[in-house]
This record gives sequence, structure tokens and C-alpha cells, in this order.
Amino acid sequence: MSGERYWMWVVVRLAVGVAIVAWAASYLTAGGGEKEFQKTLDAMKQVHSFRVAFVGNPGTQHNEMLWEVDCDRDILHYHWHFVDTKTDPAAELTEEKLEVEGREFNRKSDGTWVQPQYSGRGGSAKSYCNNLAKGTDVNPFPQIATMIKRGVLQEGDKKTVNGVRCREWMVTLKGGTSGLEHDTVCLGLQDHLPYEMTVDWAASRSSFSDYNMPITFDLPEGALQPASANAGSN
Repeated sequence: MSGERYWMWVVVRLAVGVAIVAWAASYLTAGGGEKEFQKTLDAMKQVHSFRVAFVGNPGTQHNEMLWEVDCDRDILHYHWHFVDTKTDPAAELTEEKLEVEGREFNRKSDGTWVQPQYSGRGGSAKSYCNNLAKGTDVNPFPQIATMIKRGVLQEGDKKTVNGVRCREWMVTLKGGTSGLEHDTVCLGLQDHLPYEMTVDWAASRSSFSDYNMPITFDLPEGALQPASANAGSN
């Protein structure tokens, strides 16, 4: 019996030791998700151009959106296509616009650009990057600052998105149609920037690319003012 008691005591001590090691490891790694997301928030402050493609299919709706932004040239291109099959025939809308140095252009059905009499959507390329530089959450990017403050962050596996290696994180937030919103965000292993996001209640996926890369725009003639003209207007 004494031998059995000895081995039971050994097993108990080993179990306690394992528990202490596990607790210490969890303590040392606590906040790891917040630290990684803070790196992302800091990296996004250096973004000057980007492309975002969004697809969402909540219920009977299908949404496709595209943002192309060059802050250095103050150009924003936005395209939206919406279909709702709840009605017969299905409701369908398409919108495409440019914001160039504070001037808005809308794409007509014949493919040409026209300046509207009254401005529609607000926002400009520079406003996007100014908010990013401040560390402010801005659509269509993941709400990184909010996720750091209120999200439950769980580390996932590595994957490749648009040729970039990133690590997926599962994020739980209060919100959505069920009271809890479950998102995933894939953060670049090298640059910490977001490359993919999914949102469960919106049945959506966003992909992010072309950070700080030259972006080619289909601009209407005369949309960009000569540098001399801009200087003279200041």
C-alpha cells in the first residue's frame, strides 16, 4: 500500500506541476491578441493607398462593393452593386463614383462620367487616410480599435490570402442580429496589415490588397488639376 500511496503522490504532484506550468504560460501570453491587433492599428497608420473588395449575402440580398483609394493623389473610386431577390422581379441597383481632389463624378449607364449637381456620399481619399493615421476605426476596414477594447480574440491558423501569408484571428463582439457578432480577421505575418475579414451576421467577406501600391484609375478628362492650379487656389 505504501508503494501505491507513493505513486499516487507522484501523480498528484505531476498534475499540480502541469497545472502551474499551464497557468504560467497563459499568464505570460495573456494579451497576446491585443498586442498583435495593436501592431495592426499602428501599421494601418502608414497606409496611403489600398483596394478593398466586399461581398455580402444576408438573406435574399447580394452586395458587391469595391473601394480603391490613393491618398497622395486624393482619389477615391467606389463601386456598388446590389440585388434583392425578395421581390419579383428582383430589385437591382448599381452605383459608381469618383472623388477626385474634392470633386465628385458619377458613372452614367453609357460609361461616361458626369459631375452631379448636388454631392451624394461624403468622404474623400484623404479623409480615409487621415482617420487611419489617427488610429480611428473606418469603414470598410476591420474595426481594429474596437476589437482591441471589446473583442474576445482567439488565435487561429496561418493561411494565404491574395498571395500574402497571414494569421487568422476569431473575434467575438457584442452586436449583430443575435446579440453576438463573430468575425474573422487575417493579419499579415510580415506587415501586420489586415488581408481578409468575414462577418457572420452579414454573411460577408472582405479582402484587402495593394497597400501603398500605385493604383490605376479610369479618370474623366480634366479630373486632376495641374499642380500649379492647385497651388494658386491656396
